Amino acid sequence: MSASVAVYRSIFTEDRFKQAYGSEEDNTSGNLRLWDKLAGRCRCSRRACLHLLRQRVPIFNWLPRYSFKKCFLGDTIAGLTVGVLHIPQGMAFALLTSVAPIFGLYTSFFPVVLYMIFGTGRHVSTGTFAVVSLMTGSVVEQLVPRPLQLNSSSPEGADFELQKISVASAVALLSGIIMLCMFGLQLGFLSTYLSEPIVKAFTSGAAFHVTSSQLQSMLGLRLTRYTGTFSLFKTLGSVMENLPQTNTAELLISLVCLAVLVPVKEINTRYRQRLRTPIPVEILTVIIATGVAYAFSLDSIYDIEIVGHIPAGFPRPQLPALHTFPDIAGDTIAITFVGYAVSVSLAMIYADKHRYSIHPNQELLAHGISNTVSSFFTCFPSSATLATTNILESAGGFTQFSGLFTSLVVLIVLLLIGPLFHFLPKAVLACINVTSLRQMFLQFQDLPELWRISKIDFIVWVVTWLSVVVLNVDLGLAIGVVFSMMTVICRTQRAGCSVLGRASNTEIYRPLENHSKCYEVPGMKILTYNGPVYYGNRSFFRAEMSRLLDLTPERIRSREKARKALEKRERETNVNTVDRGIANASFSSENEFFQSETPEHEVQAVLIDCSSVIFVDVAGARLFTQMCIECQKVGVHVFLSSCNEGVLKILTSSGLMNYMNPQHIFVTVHDAVMYIQQQKEKHSDNTTTVWV
Repeated sequence: MSASVAVYRSIFTEDRFKQAYGSEEDNTSGNLRLWDKLAGRCRCSRRACLHLLRQRVPIFNWLPRYSFKKCFLGDTIAGLTVGVLHIPQGMAFALLTSVAPIFGLYTSFFPVVLYMIFGTGRHVSTGTFAVVSLMTGSVVEQLVPRPLQLNSSSPEGADFELQKISVASAVALLSGIIMLCMFGLQLGFLSTYLSEPIVKAFTSGAAFHVTSSQLQSMLGLRLTRYTGTFSLFKTLGSVMENLPQTNTAELLISLVCLAVLVPVKEINTRYRQRLRTPIPVEILTVIIATGVAYAFSLDSIYDIEIVGHIPAGFPRPQLPALHTFPDIAGDTIAITFVGYAVSVSLAMIYADKHRYSIHPNQELLAHGISNTVSSFFTCFPSSATLATTNILESAGGFTQFSGLFTSLVVLIVLLLIGPLFHFLPKAVLACINVTSLRQMFLQFQDLPELWRISKIDFIVWVVTWLSVVVLNVDLGLAIGVVFSMMTVICRTQRAGCSVLGRASNTEIYRPLENHSKCYEVPGMKILTYNGPVYYGNRSFFRAEMSRLLDLTPERIRSREKARKALEKRERETNVNTVDRGIANASFSSENEFFQSETPEHEVQAVLIDCSSVIFVDVAGARLFTQMCIECQKVGVHVFLSSCNEGVLKILTSSGLMNYMNPQHIFVTVHDAVMYIQQQKEKHSDNTTTVWV
């Protein structure tokens, strides 16, 4: 049994509705309220200071309420598991950044501790991220290109490594400063411009660049690292050209590592629900490879490239290369947006899954402080990471407290175990880099579903991916963002304009093109426009309205000529009837707009449903005025309905009310339709009275 709804009320224009239900406060009280709010925010009290402290340093908010019984075991296991994974990945991603592996361990320690204090994502694991490391490495290679014959163990090699980490630290410092400035301006919403198709296509395309950059280490080739446009093809061409110089020992090491890493990672993925913690295959591979290389002296006998000296202990604070800021500014902005967008996206995914909220602006502060502070300890840019965040959540982590155990594992390696990785082959780290990109390569599986859901988003994905792969990571990201914004602009420019019809015996109005059983109200044209009206689409809006209302220049001229002729005849008739003592009182003022030369079967009124018009600019407001004037010239009167406050304010301020009756703006479409029909009925019931 279907329920029925019956509502009896008066017809509401916007003015009547505001009088009945609007706020009685004027602008003065609104200004006073704003002043009171500002004054209240500026007051200082103990309670306000504690609230601000908990808000800006979230550890003081969640740590006092931490449930050791519920969360401690899960945080401990998850933190230790991620910490073990950070060790090989940190060293591996340092190669992508073109710096020594020890700096990857530093970057896996300091940002983790700082994010635990300032971050709001309970399941976010920060540290080294392949895409950010690759982009930073491109900047380092541009400013400090590597000589082919340089011996890394020589004093010149040590100075060269210091120059590279100084540039990478400068990128981290500038990235942190940019994030802190964005936090101060509350610009956390800017991450939304990197939509999900852009982020996925970008990371998938960057995975190809990461793989190509690791080929030389996997094959034992000593090649120049290419940067700039078409770098992927230049790298592949250089590798193919130098294939005869492949180091057989390093090739075998790479094949063995891939044969171990790929299947075990697949097992971890398929059976992660059954495994309490994933198999730490990366750290096991690192330990075994280091032992084999040391036992058989692979570096001296087969000339394989090893990690080399890894100092024990903490790094001494040092100032990054500040003089490089002008050279790295453009690339750093791209790195900042990518790192922040990936971090916030991951945080939001797991926050939605576990039903808590994160604060994008606080995330800016957390990552800004992490990058700024860690840059003084020879760290390169950090962000949330896909693989470790996924493992942290699946291993049973509950809160940011898991970061403490992650950092403890890395700290032990830094203080005690680090020097033992001296003989670790770099080919092993290259294989870890490549196999860590599994999730990024698998994003191609989303394309069929994306095509089914939204073909425009599919095109954005493909354009971004092709731009990243063919051109470059930075340029491809910029093209993807611009192209995505262009699709939004094009959609607002070509928003659909429809004629609405009424469902019988209801107040529901739907487009006639999709609802054949709805009928068009006689003598009226109800139009709706599904988008903003602004300078970019005003021509299209005018063309659509003119087409639907048949407002051709010829019709406007002919109707205006007929109207003037009618007015001339009426003036002559009025003079004659007054002379003979006859008065005509046919129509009252309230239904006067139906007294025109428009035939009954033609459109006498047009109602524009503005419920989907989210905003109007000055050009759009002037267009409304022009359309109103043109409609009046052909004897068609304009009504508006469902205008939001912003649209109504701009239309009123632009002078539209000088050309249409303010009482012709209604709260809903049905209010306007009922009013027009009532006026037509009054007009048809009126008769002419003659006095002699």
